[in-house]
Amino acid sequence: MIQNYALRKIGSLPMSDATVGTLLMIVAMLLLPVGDTFAKLLTGTMHPVAVAMWRILAQAVFLIPVAFLLRKRLRGAMFSPIVALSGGLLVISLSSLIASFSVMPIATAIAIFFVEPLILTVLAGLLLRERAGPRRLIAVGVGLMGALIVIRPGLSTFGWATALPLLSAFAYALNMIVLKRASVTRSALTVQCGATIYAAIGMLVLVGGLSMQAGGNMVPPAGQLWAWVLILCAGAVAATSFVLIAEAYRTADATALAPFQYLEIVTATTLGFFVFGDFPDMFTWLGIAIILGSGIYIFHREGQADTSAPRRKRVAR
Repeated sequence: MIQNYALRKIGSLPMSDATVGTLLMIVAMLLLPVGDTFAKLLTGTMHPVAVAMWRILAQAVFLIPVAFLLRKRLRGAMFSPIVALSGGLLVISLSSLIASFSVMPIATAIAIFFVEPLILTVLAGLLLRERAGPRRLIAVGVGLMGALIVIRPGLSTFGWATALPLLSAFAYALNMIVLKRASVTRSALTVQCGATIYAAIGMLVLVGGLSMQAGGNMVPPAGQLWAWVLILCAGAVAATSFVLIAEAYRTADATALAPFQYLEIVTATTLGFFVFGDFPDMFTWLGIAIILGSGIYIFHREGQADTSAPRRKRVAR
């Protein structure tokens, strides 16, 4: 892959697959909240589920031409039950998270969502038989504590709405496991294209049912060109991010990548302040510092493991 080649050549220093996967994950996590910001802006004019639908459709608009241009890199079945499952989990995760954006700050919703790495670590052990060492588990737990410091006002302020990012977190973690399995016999591009198409079909059906029952704002209001621009931008960011994520999980263990998902809070907090005026307080900054420390520690430990011992055999290869 081009990404792998470029990253391996940085500074003319050799880089292991685990390190490349980690760097891809970091870039993806810093990009994702940009799309979330576009989505939150759109919830002011459309139903949250409709926003999720348009975001996925825009993602498909960008992925399909890329797949055609890079068709030689498509490997394996694009349409299969496991890819359809990934698409369904994408629908649940994205719809739930965007719905939470409509009622709470992005940083708060993503902070609640950050139970996901812990869920992923547990699921990876149960379903992928990836053993996480005690130091890695401690780092994930410390990162979770940082997220809880950020979230502390959310549970009392937003009530039942806090269940939305929790549902999104579980669906997302399970989808990462599915992506890991699907990528064994398929390229990252194949999986993401297939899952996006399945998700787009599912969202069209869901939004069609909602519009028939309750009506609501399912399309951008007439004359608001900016809304269509935001939809296209959200799709471009999502397409780029999820291809990077799929490639990261192809080259590195899920338990090793889990703590780096906390980096989303950096972009989310920054954009929350500049776009929506949500200025983090002292405890929020403390939580962010703990989250970053957790991810940096894991990256350091992975680098030591790469130079001191051979990479363990990957599951299902």
